[in-house]
Amino acid sequence: MKLLTIFTAILLMAFVPAKIDSAYTFKVKSIDGGNIDLSAYKGKKILIVNTASKCGYTRQYEGLETLYKQYRSKLVVIGFPANNFGGQEPGSNEEIKEFCTSKFSVTFPMASKVSVKGSDMDPLFKWLTNKSENGVLDANITWNFNKFLLDENGKLIQHFSSNVEPMDEAITKYLK
Repeated sequence: MKLLTIFTAILLMAFVPAKIDSAYTFKVKSIDGGNIDLSAYKGKKILIVNTASKCGYTRQYEGLETLYKQYRSKLVVIGFPANNFGGQEPGSNEEIKEFCTSKFSVTFPMASKVSVKGSDMDPLFKWLTNKSENGVLDANITWNFNKFLLDENGKLIQHFSSNVEPMDEAITKYLK
């Protein structure tokens, strides 16, 4: 009987998905068609932002670039274009990249366009928004330019809504 219990427990473990302890397990497509491996940023904080080119918050690209340049030694910003809110990111990856570089001189890494809500939600954003997956907090992305700050070990620290500017003390206090 004891052997049967042990065998059943081992069998069940094979079907239970392993909990993802850090964002370092994620690899995402870059806007250029390559890959962004989040584990490449071990030792730095990561600010993940869902972005859009035709949004009232689009001007935050400027603040994100300033934040990235000012704290480059300890922070990487990664933009994730998403068309989930009001169709405000309708362009192709090529058009989005051109817009970001020509209008805001963006140099921080940009991922390819993803979904941050709904049944087609990108796995990284599913992890970021569910405490049962990230172990820290539940977050509801209600609009573009939500921000997720990860620590140097790829663990979620905090979620910031759209109205929190990139250079706000709420974010920069974690970088000093």
